[in-house]
Amino acid sequence: MHDYIKERTIKIAEHLLETKQTVRVIAKVFGVSKSTVHKDLTERLPTINPALAKEVKTVLEYHKSIRHLRGGEATKKKYKEKTRV
Repeated sequence: MHDYIKERTIKIAEHLLETKQTVRVIAKVFGVSKSTVHKDLTERLPTINPALAKEVKTVLEYHKSIRHLRGGEATKKKYKEKTRV
């Protein structure tokens, strides 16, 4: 694995732990795809830094557990704005 990938993976993981942002938001911040962020955090990070990966996993699991709520809020907001126009 290239050094720049390792560095990016560590930076993304630290950013996630500091901000608790979603994968989608972090992808925009770092200028990479959601798939890249997800792969960095779930596949590459455990081989680079297992302790950090464990912390990141708990945040990702929390995000996964509330995603149905976020989706519902987004849909509600969408239709609320649509009816105003």
